[in-house]
Amino acid sequence: MDVMSNAQAPSALSRRDQIRKEAARLFAARGFLGVGVDEIGKAVGISGPGLYRHFSGKDAMLADLLVGISERLLDEGRRRAGDAPDAAGALDALIGGHVDFALDDRDLITLHDRELLHLKEEDRRRVRRLQRGYVELWVEVVREAFPALAGSGGEQTARAAVHAVFGLINSTPHSAGPQPAQGERSGLTRDGMAALLHSLALGAFAAAAATAGPGED
Repeated sequence: MDVMSNAQAPSALSRRDQIRKEAARLFAARGFLGVGVDEIGKAVGISGPGLYRHFSGKDAMLADLLVGISERLLDEGRRRAGDAPDAAGALDALIGGHVDFALDDRDLITLHDRELLHLKEEDRRRVRRLQRGYVELWVEVVREAFPALAGSGGEQTARAAVHAVFGLINSTPHSAGPQPAQGERSGLTRDGMAALLHSLALGAFAAAAATAGPGED
């Protein structure tokens, strides 16, 4: 299982990680404001007040989840890119890691999309800073992998392509199914969806490079 995935058996999780997992699930399903501490405690088999031995409150849980995933994405992305033999391998590794995240950590994507505004300002700035670092890592790798984007004008194109690919990959929680309650069934296995997204992401970057042409310098 990829290091960025939270999809672990409950018995393999520490109590703190169990709280994280259930808080993410409940916040994603009903919204941060719609979930109480007692409900999270019940989901992990402890009293609501018992949660305060692990987190100071709901705000701290949300910050832990959103700051934590931003740190993991950046750290793991750097590791993957650094371990690759060349720029093409680094891009493959980055795409694979982000696809795994999107398929295995759907609740965290939902939280980021909907609940970031509930973070304290300091935590929100920290998340944004980590996200910028993650985007810039991708932009650097994409420009190395596609020489047509290496010129000064290619940076803007590469950055736009990175954001577009993130949107493509992150949208899979709404289509990867099966999720009968929402009527969403893609008809693909997880591995099939992962392979498709990987190919689409590479194709998007190749298309961006093709639009650059000699005029990007």
